[in-house]
Amino acid sequence: MKVLLVDDEKHVRDAIRLLVDWKHYGIDTILEASDGEAAVALVGSEHPEIIMTDMMMPGMNGVKLLEWLHRFAPDAKTIVISGHDDFSLLRHTVKFGGTDYILKPIDPDQLNEALDKAIQTWLKDEEQRHANRELNIEVNQFKPIYWDKLLSALIAEPNTYEPVADQLERELHLSRHVTTCRVAILSLDTMEASIKNKFSQNMDLLLFSLINICNEFLVPPQRGYAFRHLHNSNEIVLFLWSEPSQAEELLATINDGIRTALHARVDFGIGREHSFPSQLKLSYQEARDALRQRNLKSKETWIHTNWLPAKVTPQTLTFHQFEEQIYLALRSGNVEQIQEIVQLWIDAIRSCEVITPEQLEHWWGEYRVMMRRWVQQLLPNSREEEIHPLLLEDSVATIITLDEKGILSLSLWQQELTRSLVQLSKLHLESQHKGNNVIFEIASFLEKHYHEDISLADIASRFYLSREYISRKFKQEFEVNLSDYLGQIRMSKAKVLLCNPNLRISQVAEMVGYQDEKYFSKVFKKMSGMTPNEYRKTANSI
Repeated sequence: MKVLLVDDEKHVRDAIRLLVDWKHYGIDTILEASDGEAAVALVGSEHPEIIMTDMMMPGMNGVKLLEWLHRFAPDAKTIVISGHDDFSLLRHTVKFGGTDYILKPIDPDQLNEALDKAIQTWLKDEEQRHANRELNIEVNQFKPIYWDKLLSALIAEPNTYEPVADQLERELHLSRHVTTCRVAILSLDTMEASIKNKFSQNMDLLLFSLINICNEFLVPPQRGYAFRHLHNSNEIVLFLWSEPSQAEELLATINDGIRTALHARVDFGIGREHSFPSQLKLSYQEARDALRQRNLKSKETWIHTNWLPAKVTPQTLTFHQFEEQIYLALRSGNVEQIQEIVQLWIDAIRSCEVITPEQLEHWWGEYRVMMRRWVQQLLPNSREEEIHPLLLEDSVATIITLDEKGILSLSLWQQELTRSLVQLSKLHLESQHKGNNVIFEIASFLEKHYHEDISLADIASRFYLSREYISRKFKQEFEVNLSDYLGQIRMSKAKVLLCNPNLRISQVAEMVGYQDEKYFSKVFKKMSGMTPNEYRKTANSI
């Protein structure tokens, strides 16, 4: 902590130095000034927390210094040490933030008491300033989320504007006098491959970077604002309310900035100028349609509008035309046959003069419906977690892949289709093999009868096999012995039952095949690392 002594008489400054145990108060730096001008210079460079000043000095006196400190160093605490018992000076001290007024000759006790009071006041204020800084940091972290939510709602509900109009004008410079606006959309679903690959592990960082770049061009000149659309997490929406007729040129400039920062360009869809805020949704829908209806086979522009005439893809080509051929290839298990039929499909798409994102989504929707039907037919007993990777649910992100020039590349889509179909065919063959394998029949029996008292001898008798053979083959197929496999099934079922607080531990034990609660608890802890009660508490707290 620093203190500044301001007095034109050096012996007074020396006396103050001697009358205070500075270390006791945590003060490690004592500065001196002989007049107000010198004090101002030191305050500007050293920022002392405590200032002790005389009132009557040549040049800039204490009265003027107090006024300057009140304006330019309001956090500092000031103690006046004066030889004049003048009420007007005392009133001036109080008016401009002085914490105490001490008369000369200086009383040591009064000086130390005033210093202690000033320090405690400064510490209390600093604690509040720190709390305010922390609060401001927290508020600033949540502000983008707040604006994302508010502006996303404004698209769908124009009546949400009036309650926040003043705040929008104050913080985003969206004047109440704005009567029209255009909406533009930047979609991550339709970005170049290079930028997608660069941020593949952190798409939130990509969104953050793109929004910041957009707002560098929008916010300072007060031309608009970019935000993340909460109802479509892969969309960045731009409200453009200043000079709407020049919005296309502005988006082109923003795209140049993205190119400079991220070495890639993006596609913007933009709607027409409509009334604000009542017709924001209309402009937004036009922008969205512009992106969905653009031709991915050519790159004539990065800024797309939906009110210009465009060629429409004929609706004659459908994925259903290839369904029977693909299904036969799946049942055959022949990888080359699967690759050939996928190639036929891709060639058919390439022959289309126009391919839009909307058309790709339609084809992809057809494929997903057929894939689910094939899975049900070929893998009737499969679990959802096993088949989910085959379904390629993230449709748009998977199918709309652009090359470095922003033109559609079907190669990745072809690879993904082939991979998922080959995997389904492989699982189908394995399923057939498992159906004919007695060891898998035994595993299926355990799955259904885990709650019964089952021994290896019982299994051997039921399936007319020796215990040794069953033990050996079971361990080869599942890499665990039969008893451990049965225990895993029971513990898995027990964990589900333990999530029900109405079931006693003894009931859970009995339901999964253990008559002895203590033995059940012992086995459960061995296999899961915690007791049934501990697991129940952990599971119910999540």
